[in-house]
Amino acid sequence: MRKQSTKKALSAITTVEVHFYDVDSLGIVWHGHFLKYLENGREAFGKKFGVAYMDIYHNGYIAPIVDLQIRYLNMVALDDILEVETRYVPAASAKLIFEYAICKQSDRTPVARATTTQVFMNKEGEMEFSTPEFYRNWKERWGADSRPEDKNVDV
Repeated sequence: MRKQSTKKALSAITTVEVHFYDVDSLGIVWHGHFLKYLENGREAFGKKFGVAYMDIYHNGYIAPIVDLQIRYLNMVALDDILEVETRYVPAASAKLIFEYAICKQSDRTPVARATTTQVFMNKEGEMEFSTPEFYRNWKERWGADSRPEDKNVDV
């Protein structure tokens, strides 16, 4: 059995209401709208922890998504209220990785799991291969500089 960590993962939870424009002719959420829900989660995380899109931009960088994985688990319908939990995944390289758990607020039914990866680019569009100083400082401030499995703890 591995040791239990006293350090909590950095995460934020936001709610999303499913509107009429999110559903298709069958009355269920069109799969592409989940990208918007993930975006809402990243924005909530960024505001909570000081690494929002404009924070990145004001430090001279942009952070486009280069990889997206999503697994749909259950259907979502009009007027459902979803909770999007966004969790930061530490990485040694110059990138932002987030994992998402989306569930129905009413009964906690899981509806999707996802992961996104963003890389840092300067404003001229050139990819940064070394970790930007502001991001190193951010990771140090929040203790977000190593993966939980690197410290032999359960997640």
